[in-house]
Amino acid sequence: MPASTRGEVHHLRAVGAPRRKATSLDCPSCGSSHVAQVLGDNGGVSYVCTACGHIWS
Repeated sequence: MPASTRGEVHHLRAVGAPRRKATSLDCPSCGSSHVAQVLGDNGGVSYVCTACGHIWS
């Protein structure tokens, strides 16, 4: 990539707001973002907070 283009891209990143992942989940119990997706008992998807142990689907 040419140096002029790298400078332009770097400038755009510096001004942009920090982005959060679209797939990020927060625990409804403690608010932690440390969440794992697990397979539920009857084939559904559930989530478990690895910080407090709360489970929800």
